[in-house]
Amino acid sequence: MTIQPLSLISWNVNSVRRRLDQLVRVIDRWDPDIICLQELKADTDMVPADAIAAAGYQHQAVAAQPGYNGVAILSRLPLTDIETFAWADRQDARHVFARVANTGVGVHCVYVPAGGDVADRAVNPKFDFKLRYLEALADHFAGSYGFRDPMILAGDLNVAPLPTDVWSHAKLKNVITHTEIEIAALERVKRSLNWIDTQREVIGDDDPVFTWWSYRAADWEATNKGRRLDHIWVTPGLKDEITDVEVLTAVRHWVPPSDHAPVRLVLGANP
Repeated sequence: MTIQPLSLISWNVNSVRRRLDQLVRVIDRWDPDIICLQELKADTDMVPADAIAAAGYQHQAVAAQPGYNGVAILSRLPLTDIETFAWADRQDARHVFARVANTGVGVHCVYVPAGGDVADRAVNPKFDFKLRYLEALADHFAGSYGFRDPMILAGDLNVAPLPTDVWSHAKLKNVITHTEIEIAALERVKRSLNWIDTQREVIGDDDPVFTWWSYRAADWEATNKGRRLDHIWVTPGLKDEITDVEVLTAVRHWVPPSDHAPVRLVLGANP
């Protein structure tokens, strides 16, 4: 299919109030049509909706939660069919959906649970919740949409599936975000609608790509012990519209930093 040019930035902002100025800087520099945010860490009445609207994003689909979680789709274009979802028997604000008016494109903004520290669902309820969340997400996509439905899935999926998505496959293969069981669960989500991983579609599977670096490393760029936790996928009908995908690594330097860098996707236009 052919769509009008559309640009989208996805960012785990790690507190929308704390990084509002940085969000405005992102807008000024890259001017995306759509922004997907994760980890708003604010209740509905504390999300700076007016300031975001003043920056050009009057159309907002928000699932807020006080203190943690929270996701939002911010748009220069009107949004329709807004829905919020909660999976795996928890009412966490981790998934919001909207369609971009006049394009037909649906956007899912998702924040998958981190999963805690122990990669054993029998002893770690957080890890079990993460796996059940991914299972429920796969079931939802497979049961609610079709392969021809033009959609974007953007967010912090908290899984780095490929060896080149982590700084050391050997050292992290038993660490949460890169374990075999998580990778298999994410692959099931991917198969649910034959999603296309836009970053790997453009860059290939062999080159390292990271979007997250721990706060524990002061000189994070030099050590470069990163992971690719932030993803933008599209359904097959949008595959030929992928023009450009990039990790906005410069934003990771901005103070105070989120531990995630934004990811930018351009569809149907020259970057």
